[in-house]
Amino acid sequence: MPLSGIRILDLTRIISGPYCTALLADLGAEVLKIESPESGDPVREQGVIREGISWYFANYNRNKKSLGIDLYSQDGKALLARLISASDVVVENYRPGVMEKMGFGPERLKALRPDIIHCSINGFGDTGPYRDRPAFDFVAQAMSGFMSLNGAENEPPLRAGPPISDLIAGLHGALGITAALLRRGRTGRGDAVSVSLLSSMVSMLSFHASNFLASGVVPPRSGNDHGIAAPYGLFQTSDGQVAIAPSNEGVYRKLLDATGLSHIGERAEFSTNALRMERRQEIKDIIEARTREHSSEYWIQRLNDFGVPCGPVLGLADVFDDPQVKDQEMAITVNHPGHGDVSMLGFPIKFTEAPSSCRLPAPELGADTESVLMSIGVTAAEIEHLQETGTISTRCTQA
Repeated sequence: MPLSGIRILDLTRIISGPYCTALLADLGAEVLKIESPESGDPVREQGVIREGISWYFANYNRNKKSLGIDLYSQDGKALLARLISASDVVVENYRPGVMEKMGFGPERLKALRPDIIHCSINGFGDTGPYRDRPAFDFVAQAMSGFMSLNGAENEPPLRAGPPISDLIAGLHGALGITAALLRRGRTGRGDAVSVSLLSSMVSMLSFHASNFLASGVVPPRSGNDHGIAAPYGLFQTSDGQVAIAPSNEGVYRKLLDATGLSHIGERAEFSTNALRMERRQEIKDIIEARTREHSSEYWIQRLNDFGVPCGPVLGLADVFDDPQVKDQEMAITVNHPGHGDVSMLGFPIKFTEAPSSCRLPAPELGADTESVLMSIGVTAAEIEHLQETGTISTRCTQA
């Protein structure tokens, strides 16, 4: 697999960091998840629990090994040092400065492994006036300007339902790590990768930011309409709604042809996108009067036949029954010993020669502590002592 042979030391918890390391694990890396021996990652207790396992946790921690180590103890820190020496990458999502307080600042990391790659994922970045503030997804969505762009005009800002800033930061972290690994392969040198929830969200502002930076004009919220294209959005049909996305002049003309409104294209007041933006509701009403005549299924087939991007508005109950989603295997079922079958999201990146697979179910807390420590030279006597002192988990087998 693409990252086979790469060992990732995962000091993260909740979502942003575990999603980052889950992507790397899905690409073949060996991910060692370090958890508190007593409680582990808090997500183990969140979401729907079935047969003793959180499916939320299982989704983001497959293909990983769990080590229960008390990193507050001196023996635990000594173990961490040995693990760092034996790893290619360290990923953490502490606040800036925590690694230094633990005794693992940049110089110590390099001393332990000169070519180490260290990835830090946090709320606001390693520098700046907000670096020490706590942050969660909702805060990053609010502070990035993202929420100000969502929702309808004259209505309050709106957050995205999924924890999008956590997920984007995790994605950026995985991208940064793979780039650093590629560079290390050429130069032999490690690197420090820093990713923040706030910067990740700001980077996603797209044309809204470009237009604001160019003009100084703050765009109004446009709901499901497009900020710079019209007609565009949700259109009512006889039995529901269809999302229609004619993003350029050519596709706009195809939409008119498909709806039997070709003559609208000759009207001067709709001759350019800029003019249509000024009359957004008027042209939408004209098209919607036609789409209301038939069902959503009819229009999805007809519009696609004409080359107009469109699709239904699906709820989760429908998404996982959709034939395209099924074909792409975006829901998979994994057997967890002791917990039965667990359904989870599939692999969005497809490889021809080295496809991703679920090699390991999400681990029990501390399940791999003993085997991994022995693999880096920790003796049986040392392990017994560490278990007696509570430094490492004694739960060393899968349920």
